[in-house]
Formats: sequence, C-alpha cells, structure tokens
Amino acid sequence: MRKLGMFIFVMVSHVASAQLVSSSLPIIVINTNGQTIVDDPKKTCDMGIIYNGPGQTNYLSDPFNHYFGKIGIEIRGSTSQQYPKKSYGFETRDSVGENENVSLLGMPKDNDWILYGAYPDKTLMRNEFTFSSFAAMQPYSPRYVYCELVINNVYLGVYTLLEKIKIDDTRVDLANLDSDDNAGDSLTGGYIIKVDKTTGGSPTQWTSQFQNKVKFLYHAPKYATLTVPQRNYIKAYVDTFEKRVYGANFQHPTLGYAPFIDKLSFVDFFLMEEFGRTVDGYRSSSFMYKDKDSKGGKLTCGPMWDFNLSYGNADYCDAYDTTGWQYNFNALCPNYTILVPNWWSKLLQDTNYTSLVKCRWNQLRAGRFSDVKITQWVDSVAAVLNLPQQRNFQKWPILGTYINWNYYIGLTYADEINYFKKWMKDRAKWMDHNLPGTCLAPLQMQPVWQDPLEITIAPNPMNTHTIISFYGNKLQGEKELLVYDLTGRLVHRQKTLSNSSFVFERKTLPAGVYILKIIAENHPFATEKLSIE
Repeated sequence: MRKLGMFIFVMVSHVASAQLVSSSLPIIVINTNGQTIVDDPKKTCDMGIIYNGPGQTNYLSDPFNHYFGKIGIEIRGSTSQQYPKKSYGFETRDSVGENENVSLLGMPKDNDWILYGAYPDKTLMRNEFTFSSFAAMQPYSPRYVYCELVINNVYLGVYTLLEKIKIDDTRVDLANLDSDDNAGDSLTGGYIIKVDKTTGGSPTQWTSQFQNKVKFLYHAPKYATLTVPQRNYIKAYVDTFEKRVYGANFQHPTLGYAPFIDKLSFVDFFLMEEFGRTVDGYRSSSFMYKDKDSKGGKLTCGPMWDFNLSYGNADYCDAYDTTGWQYNFNALCPNYTILVPNWWSKLLQDTNYTSLVKCRWNQLRAGRFSDVKITQWVDSVAAVLNLPQQRNFQKWPILGTYINWNYYIGLTYADEINYFKKWMKDRAKWMDHNLPGTCLAPLQMQPVWQDPLEITIAPNPMNTHTIISFYGNKLQGEKELLVYDLTGRLVHRQKTLSNSSFVFERKTLPAGVYILKIIAENHPFATEKLSIE
C-alpha cells in the first residue's frame, strides 16, 4: 500500500502498568518525581532497569536488578520533537549529582546515553539496521539494546537504549585534546565535526567556502572548550581538503585530496548513505572525525546516524525511489536551507576512488548486504520484537496511518517489514548495475569485517557469574568463549552449541578487567571487556 542481584530500594513508579506486565526485552522505568521532562535543562530523576538475562521474562513487578540510580534527562532531537513519542538523552549520575560511568545492558561503561523512540519508522529497526551494518564496515558504530520504557507509571512503547556519539576509548577512539594542546602533533587530534542543520542546540561555527548551504559544526570537544588554535586547526584542515577536492589537480596522489582523507571510510559512508537513500543523507547528522597525525590523522567519515527516514520511508525529493542517487539531492530539491556537499559527486570523477567503491560494494554484497543476510537480520529482529511491537502499536496506534513523512503505509507490522526487506533488495539490485567504477581485482586490503555478533554482558561488572548473550548473526554450530587477562594470557575457555548465550562463572579468577573473545567457524566474531569485582 502506498501513501494514502536484588535491590532493597523503593521507587514510586515501580508499579504495575495497564499496558505492560512483562516483556522479553529489558524494562526501563523512570520516575521524574513530579517534574516535566523538557528539551533543556536536564531534570534529575530516578531510573531502574529490570533485566533477568537472555531468554528470561522480565516482569514490571520484579526488583531493579540491573541498574538503579540517578539520571539527568532531557528531550532530544530536532524535527523528531514534533512526534508524541519523544526520544530522550540522559546522563547516569551518582548520589551527589556528578556524572557516573556505568555499564548499561552489557554496553561499555559511560555516562552519556540515548533512549531513542522510533515513531515514523514503523519497522522500529531502520536506525538499528544501519548501526549494525556499519559496525561490520568501520571500527565504531553506536551499540544499542532494545527495551520497553515506562515513565511515571505510563507505558511509552519500544525504545532503543543507544550510545551517544562521543570521544572515548570505547566509542570514537581518538586522542583527548587538552587546553594546552595548541601546537605540534598534539594539536592535530582528536576532533569530531559534522555537516548538519543548525537546530538541535548546535550553533553553526563555519560555512563551507564553496557552498553557503553547507554548514560544519563542532561536535566534540564542544566549541566552548576548544582553544582558538584548536578551532582554527580543524577548520583549516577541512578547508584545505575542500580546496584540494575542488582543485584542478584533485586526482593527484599528493597534490590532490587523497592525503587528507581516510578513503575507505568515505567509500563506506557513501555506500551506506546510498543504500539507505536517507532523505537527510550527507547534509544532516553527517559525522566526521580526525585523530592526531601520529595516529593516522586523516579525516574519517562516520559513524552513521539518523536513518529513520531511510530505506523508502520518505515521500519527498525522490527518497522513496529505489533508483537514482541521493548525492544528487541538490538538483532535485535546491531550495532547502541545508544541501549536500558537492565533493561527493566530485569524488566520483576519480577512477581510483570509483574502483574502490565498486570493489567494496561487491564485497558487501557477497556478505553483509546479500539478499540472504538482509532477510536473516530483519526476520531475526522482527522475531525478537514480535510481542513488544504489538504493545508499542497499542500505545501508538499508527499502523495504517500517514505519519510525516511516510511514503509507504502498511496496514500491519508484517506489511511494514515486508516492504522494508523488498525495498532494500530492490535498491541493492539497482546499485549492482549502476554504481560507477570497475573493480579489476579483489581489494588489496583487509577484508570487510566479519558480521559481528551483537553481544550483551549482564551483569558487567560481575561477581560470581554473568550471562553473555548474542544475536544478529546466524552462525550455526559450536562457538568458543576465550577469556584473557590484560597481559594477554588466556585464563579461561569454554564452548557452547547455543545460538544465544554463554553462562560464564568466575570460579577462582581474581578481580580485574578481562577481554572476552567469541570464536566461531575459526573467526573472531566479538571482543568485549568484562570487569570482575
């Protein structure tokens, strides 16, 4: 259809809800203590998480057994704030209000988190498919865990607990800039910037010298914390890249753009944007980062962000069409206040670049973006969401209803899922035949990352035992868990035929930090940190 562990604490909001009694997903419960959550500032509230482990039912009447503590929470997003189902940003805090790094639902410790509530994306998985896919392509993509959310006794539906993009050794792993890093190698990294619109709390800091409708924003560190030499350095670096890519010698290996960028990351970003054909692609929420020169130091594209209006889920500027190129947005819709940087089309005039594009696409189509893998991923997540999505659409009865800016309107959740899968397969087939470039030989580089097992470790830190659950990969047969101490010494190994989890017991291991690796079919498919208290 087209568009027509048990805590003794008590928290008031931890009572039965008319719409949620139990869930196969973790349950997050927030009590605002009578306050209204607003866009800014963050309100100090209480949050508890109920999670009994993989394969276990979580009851709203259960004690908070995964997390219980203070948070500072606010409404997040820009355009998405128009929807009744809000998304939230929050910080985990200690008892005196200071930010506190914690591990939530197996994700590495931090204090900056997002509760993303999909609304116009009725599959509830367009962002998550993108994050999961990019994790198989580049070193970092935001980790996430599906959950169900209750605020002040009101059930709010299916949400995704998500990592916020920031500089950290478990997120975008860059050097930290200090106020005295104003010269030499220390000045050259690390920075996260983005091409974006100017709403959502980030003021424009500079405009492209070649396009007045392309805006660059400082993301991390924040503009206010950067020194003048630091602000000037990253701006000058990007300005020089633009001059080179638009210059007469742009294809020259040293006089052109090539020395300034991580070319594979640009290719992966391009392929992800084009495969999803996100209507805001390239011109909004488009992140780039740069580390110190001594650590590689090239402008790198990613991580991906904000794909809810992708994969055929937007009804304007041809974004619903499985044919055509999203980088041509400026020609289709020139009157928008924020446009696509023209360097994306200029790069495609370089035969070395297009050869890499074609080879990388072939590599992805043989793996992550094959029709079989697409079907497996979507069907596996749809199975996990089977009952939760029913509750979600009882709370938000929007199936069969146009929500800005749906192109396709399915009468049922199954309709939405089938359209999503078909759209991606049709889009991939069109790209097979229309991507520029010729791949003359397999890539002379490390192969595309094996599809990672998306794992959660709970509890982490652990005491006597923890459960390591995994999903998102259809590997069959025996899997092996390897545990190393920080010296690299193997201290434990165990095997399982389960397709969902390991139960790991501490036994005689001393307290400390350990590295977990999961091996399957002779390949490493996941590496995570575990703390033993």
